Amino acid sequence: MAFEGLSDKLQNVFKKLRGKGVLTEADINEAMREVKLALLEADVNFKVVKDFVARVKEKAMGEEVLASLTPSQQVIKIVNDELIELMGGSNSKLTYSPSGFTTILMVGLQGTGKTTTCGKLAVWLRKNGKQPLMAACDIYRPAAIDQLEIVGRSIDVPVYADRNSKNAPEIALAAKAEAMRLGCNVLLVDTAGRLQIDEALMDELAELKRQLKPHEILLVVDAMTGQDAVNVATGFDEKLGVDGIIMTKLDGDTRGGAALSAKAVTGKPIKFVGMGEKMDALEPFHPERMASRILGMGDMLSLIEKAQESYDDEKAAELERKMRKNQFTLEDFLEQFGQIRKMGGLGKMLDLMPGLSSKQKQEVDLDQSEKEFRRMEAIILSMTPEERRDPSILNASRRKRIAQGCGLPVSQINSLIKRYDEAKKIMKQYARPGKKGKRAMFKGFGL
Repeated sequence: MAFEGLSDKLQNVFKKLRGKGVLTEADINEAMREVKLALLEADVNFKVVKDFVARVKEKAMGEEVLASLTPSQQVIKIVNDELIELMGGSNSKLTYSPSGFTTILMVGLQGTGKTTTCGKLAVWLRKNGKQPLMAACDIYRPAAIDQLEIVGRSIDVPVYADRNSKNAPEIALAAKAEAMRLGCNVLLVDTAGRLQIDEALMDELAELKRQLKPHEILLVVDAMTGQDAVNVATGFDEKLGVDGIIMTKLDGDTRGGAALSAKAVTGKPIKFVGMGEKMDALEPFHPERMASRILGMGDMLSLIEKAQESYDDEKAAELERKMRKNQFTLEDFLEQFGQIRKMGGLGKMLDLMPGLSSKQKQEVDLDQSEKEFRRMEAIILSMTPEERRDPSILNASRRKRIAQGCGLPVSQINSLIKRYDEAKKIMKQYARPGKKGKRAMFKGFGL
């Protein structure tokens, strides 16, 4: 996950501050020096870092902070507020046409994941009640049309393509007419990219903009390229005018500086971030939630939203009822594994959980945990419905039969039942997990 290095460094800075009952000017100067170094190491633009640290320092030196009962908490709050402001202040939403039909132009250089992101945005739009159609207007890159059509089939979103035309604006206008005919209300135009910004690319995009009159021009940039992504965003905006940025690969091994610099340098908001390879791994960019992640406070709102997407109200109510009545079965236990996968897997959940450092996250062997999930799944599926609902009937002969059915030793069946019993106890207290709730919850699932 991006920002891990920055997050750990900032948490260390704040840990030192919390250890001091009273803060002096020297304490704040030392803290700001470390914050500055941490941001620069995270590849944040130098001028952005300089201005950011100056603003934080000015506010932190205020008498109301130094004289307060909790000066370290006040400084952390100032850093949090300034990070939020640095990244845009609030979530920047897509602009939709009041007439009901919206055109979105997707632009960017080659290799940024533009075509895949087009599909991810289509998935997000459909989740939010829209009916998108994707237009294949990259007429230069080999197999670009094929790639978009494959993406379209995988997510069941229509794609308009014309392999005989070499005129991108003409294809886009025909796609718009087709979208209206099919009853779609959003047109996503996947345009050609280049290895670098050039006149031919910009002329074509300018013509597309003139003829289509898009409601949004979204620039797709690769977070892995660091400050180059910010420079590309500046170049596109100067020549074309963009409305927002989609930053891909923010879940990868990147320092995250581009996400922190983009708004301050370009003036354009980040509207979405790519957080994985799956087609549903595109998230609206919330500066306040990202600031919370960076400062090690997790992102419970995103975690809750993912849980809500995976769970319907009836299932949630039924699970709560079972937990209250101590009727949590192995079938429910198995279903929880499925919910974790739907939410992006255990790694994704750990990223969003508050209070966990990158070192603590690394202590969880995700590969081993997934193998454990699969083993437990195989064991439960080898049981009869009666055994899943009432594990107390699992005597020695039943356990031996289950072991033969799933190809695992009886000890693994015994281990699963033990973990299930632990999880059952924990799930009863889940509404108020207390200080050890997070660790206990993962322990209950065998992690």
